[in-house]
Amino acid sequence: MATADETPPQEPDQAQPPRKPDADQPPQEPGAEQQSASAGAKGARCYVYGVVAEAKADPKVGELPAVGGDSGARVGYVRHGGLAAAVSPLPDGGALGAPEDLRAHTQVLNTLAATGAPVLPFRFGTVFHDRKQVAEDLLARDHDAFVTALQRLSGRAQFTVRAVYDVDALLRRILAERPDIAEVRASLGGLREQAARYQRMRLGELMAEAVDARRAGDTAFMTQRLGPLADALAVSPDPTDDAVADVAFLISDDRRAAFERAVEGLAREWHGRALLRLLGPLAAYDFAAEAMEGAGGAG
Repeated sequence: MATADETPPQEPDQAQPPRKPDADQPPQEPGAEQQSASAGAKGARCYVYGVVAEAKADPKVGELPAVGGDSGARVGYVRHGGLAAAVSPLPDGGALGAPEDLRAHTQVLNTLAATGAPVLPFRFGTVFHDRKQVAEDLLARDHDAFVTALQRLSGRAQFTVRAVYDVDALLRRILAERPDIAEVRASLGGLREQAARYQRMRLGELMAEAVDARRAGDTAFMTQRLGPLADALAVSPDPTDDAVADVAFLISDDRRAAFERAVEGLAREWHGRALLRLLGPLAAYDFAAEAMEGAGGAG
């Protein structure tokens, strides 16, 4: 089972409010912060990946590449009040946005999620001035909200099901189900250029409508089949052209095995028409904002 995900890039230095699918800023008491030798590099800003309970701060993240491409940078933690923010130094002037930066961001979060502990992921590109600001403007300021959100996500993880059509099989199915589209397609061979251009445009419109209708039906079928096993679900509003759907499910630990069996069953059922891929366990990218709602904090 893969553990990969993508999150949309964002401008560096723009920390997101803690009530979004990510989180934000905070203080620290003397002696409460523990850091790796490189995590507090002089002249470096502080890149934030996400927040976990301090007891779940897995040291394995220190072996992962850090965002920013600095081979000397190490992922570590800023700790305060039982919380830990996964961070790494980002040299002043360092640019973000390379594919390896996005991979590093998600790898840290999904490594934490793989431990079974809840993670509150921050959006890619969240940067603070320094570790002190992470402690004072993030962990202390919204301490109670983070604790509540982590409790709400405890014992659950995000799993994402991505289904991609076999394009040739999809085309055959549409032509078999829609004789009007098949007729327009067959008529193209005997038309002159101008008339053929119009018919190709019409064929494209009809095919797009048919694919959208098929995608809506298949997405509904997927969510109806898998949804009862989830505590919550979120359908991506922008699937790729060849995608059936990209649906995130929040799954409790005691239903994980049943959910995986259900996905395997759907994959067998859709064999030859769509390929299903199950990603997880992941950080709760699609459910952290909901977990934060009404949780309190300075906002």
